[in-house]
Amino acid sequence: MKVGDRVHVKTSVVVYHHPQHRNQAFDLQGQEGEIVAVLEEWEGKPITANLPFQVQFDKKFKAHLREDEIESIA
Repeated sequence: MKVGDRVHVKTSVVVYHHPQHRNQAFDLQGQEGEIVAVLEEWEGKPITANLPFQVQFDKKFKAHLREDEIESIA
């Protein structure tokens, strides 16, 4: 997967920072978004991020996810 790919969340991922559900559990399963960043290096050095894919779901909401939590939409 790369920047610009459309993806959807295929597993249950509970977040507490969704702007419309602040401080409440919100499950992202089934949500669709676009990959806006893949974290592979920092200051020119390779890194191994735990949650390397930054996905933008709407104008005000982004989340970091693992590769096994999302899948590409054809």
